[in-house]
Amino acid sequence: MPDEADESPDGHTDRRDDQSVSRQANRPGAAEAETRNRQHYYADLRRAVSAEESATTGRIAATEQAAAKKWGKSVEESRWMWTEYQRRWPSEERTPVKRPDDAPGSWRGEGNRSLKPEANGRVEAACDQIADREREKISPAMRAIESQDSDRHLIGFEHRLKGRDRIKDKVCRGIRNFGRTPEQAVSRVPDAIRYTFEYREARYTQGVWADIGRLNEEGFQLPGLRNAWSKDQYKGINSQWIDPESRQRFEVQFHTRISFEAKQLTHPAYERLRTRQPDKFEQMVLEAFQKKVSADVPVPPGAPDIPDYP
Repeated sequence: MPDEADESPDGHTDRRDDQSVSRQANRPGAAEAETRNRQHYYADLRRAVSAEESATTGRIAATEQAAAKKWGKSVEESRWMWTEYQRRWPSEERTPVKRPDDAPGSWRGEGNRSLKPEANGRVEAACDQIADREREKISPAMRAIESQDSDRHLIGFEHRLKGRDRIKDKVCRGIRNFGRTPEQAVSRVPDAIRYTFEYREARYTQGVWADIGRLNEEGFQLPGLRNAWSKDQYKGINSQWIDPESRQRFEVQFHTRISFEAKQLTHPAYERLRTRQPDKFEQMVLEAFQKKVSADVPVPPGAPDIPDYP
């Protein structure tokens, strides 16, 4: 009844609860009661978590070392293959493209691409502005972003500015094919300034997402991102950014150490294909070489899931 005391039939208060607890404690496999104080408990917990993190770090390090060892053997074979390609298709002697009748101050590149003195002077002035903007705003911002995470770093920073001949080569196509002014054509060159972040494989995906966020926080705009980790001739992520004040575009690539080395190894093949000069058979050889090198690049966990933009 509600008014009755909580007593057992023999008059001992709460005896049934005590007996229940005693019976549970005496059962085989029953958990022992916590005897540590809170300070000792958390100290033991920290040690357990630290041990687990150490074990995880060890497994990751072992995996990365195995991948590096495999890549070391593969890259030797790939370099031998490229040597054989060069023996089969030796580089042609390039004659100077400058013509005797070219006006002073003009520029001439390969494939009959040229700029008259007035247009060439405007492109040179635009390239000077790019260099100023890179030095004053974009590179300091990239260095500030780099300082926020010691697990990765900018690589090839000394090559961040594209050569002016290569810029002019692209400018000629912009003027000829799209009717752009020299200044407009220069501003549309996506990689006149280029940066490359290099990550450890285990932290690649997390690091890329974090750095995309940091670039946005610096005020840079993202017009495009291409994820090539699922492609067969190139591994990595290339992104395009715009400095909103100058409207200058620049490129940021996201690589692992091995994917960057693969890019450097296959770059001559890419450049040769870009000229559209190889015949069908040479083209097949160059593409097969790029596929072979890229197939040996370890894919970081989750990297293919980073979506293209837009």
